Amino acid sequence: MKARWIRRMYPPPEWRPGVLLLIGIIIGLGLYLLSIANVASYASDDPKACINCHVMNTEYATWLTSSHSKRASCNDCHVPHNNVFNKYYFKAKDGLYHSYVYTTRTEPEAIIMHEAGQKVVQQNCIRCHDRQLKNPKQSSLIADYDVHRTDRKCWECHREVPHGRTKSLSASSMLGKRSEGGDTRMPSWLSKQFEKSDKK
Repeated sequence: MKARWIRRMYPPPEWRPGVLLLIGIIIGLGLYLLSIANVASYASDDPKACINCHVMNTEYATWLTSSHSKRASCNDCHVPHNNVFNKYYFKAKDGLYHSYVYTTRTEPEAIIMHEAGQKVVQQNCIRCHDRQLKNPKQSSLIADYDVHRTDRKCWECHREVPHGRTKSLSASSMLGKRSEGGDTRMPSWLSKQFEKSDKK
């Protein structure tokens, strides 16, 4: 037997068709919104997910022309890799923040990583380039060698890696630098933009 409070939640019989229609519209609009926002792509490691929003076009294009594009995707650098739960927690937290910023149109002109993102990128630089950073012969001769090799942010010296110095929504010095044969990983809409700018 159904509890009384559940029965009280039911709308009167004459309202039920309208209520069901309203619920259907809300669910349909929600699914449509998730579809046009391409939400499922954010769970993947595909770099094209980063350019669902036009704000990241510069970062995508500069990464695409860098040496990192051959070996590392956006998530290889920008999310933690210590465990799978932390990876998806960080992606969700960062994604919700980005969604809020882009929906409210409050994104900054120059995109700069927050402190949490900087820590993750620094850890990933060290994780991937550990062999270049730490030389066993030198570490036995120099006091605090490991600390001195990893205490500064990598991009203090390597400023062009992988996005170049351009950090603006309105300009990118590397957008036009691509191979003559094109790149199959470049989305068609971005490729068309390049073709239009080449014709001008």
